[in-house]
Amino acid sequence: MNTAGAVKVAFERRIRVLPVSGLLPMKAVPDAIKQTTKYKCIARSVAEVGVIEPLVVARSKEQANQYLLLDGHMRLAALVDIGEVDVRCLVAEDDEAFTYNKRINRLATVQEHFMIVRAIERGVSEEKLARVLNLDVRAIRRRRTMLDGVCPEVVELLKDKSVNPIAFEVLRKMKPRRQIEAAELMVTAGNYSGSYAGALLAATRQADMMRPDQPKKIAGMSPEQMARMEREMEALQVHLKSVESSYGDDVLQLVIASGYLSKLVGNRDIKRYLNHHHPELLTEFLAIIAAASLDQAGGVGQG
Repeated sequence: MNTAGAVKVAFERRIRVLPVSGLLPMKAVPDAIKQTTKYKCIARSVAEVGVIEPLVVARSKEQANQYLLLDGHMRLAALVDIGEVDVRCLVAEDDEAFTYNKRINRLATVQEHFMIVRAIERGVSEEKLARVLNLDVRAIRRRRTMLDGVCPEVVELLKDKSVNPIAFEVLRKMKPRRQIEAAELMVTAGNYSGSYAGALLAATRQADMMRPDQPKKIAGMSPEQMARMEREMEALQVHLKSVESSYGDDVLQLVIASGYLSKLVGNRDIKRYLNHHHPELLTEFLAIIAAASLDQAGGVGQG
């Protein structure tokens, strides 16, 4: 078997229980941080139910039986404060914290759902979780069943997004294909609010509803307004697909054109001529060059 293209495993396959004293934090947690609501919530959670999500560590190359802490500094600080001796850890093969942090997402709504489910499966009561997370018990129950009726493709699309839980309640009123379309629109717009999900529901055709026999009811909207939104949404989706199909070619043409214009205005004689005889053209040329430069810089930054 050819292993030349084998994928390198980033973490050890099993969770290890390591002594707290053997973990080397990469940064300190100052007293000011310990006074924040976020830290107090984490500390209360650790004290009540323990560490649900394991800390992420890497073996120290300089010290035997010592581990560099890559992620979980506030959880470790909370463990130290209550005198815990051992903690569950996920051991990374790479000891560079920035590498791990580039690949991890902060706790998103879907991740929080799975964390709550795992905690309940381990015997933590809903009442205890509600105290730890400073939520109502009913909110814990809603988040526990949040993904019921939501298709896996939507969960995958939104797994690392901060989505209003109400949005999932809205999505499951739609058929799976429409759920995916709505989730894609949310990602495109960067809007994961319950109100935006409600607007997408209002623009959803009755045939794409999970219960097409029941008329949609959206607070503050008449059937006529919802019908108009359906038509507008269909037109918007057609336009969006058209833009997506031509976007690559348009960007390529812009880059080529801006490169040519950069060389053109880089010639002092030509620039002087344009400035004297056609200043409006020179202004437009410079604007195109600047816009293309910003687009390219933004693309590099996302890498």
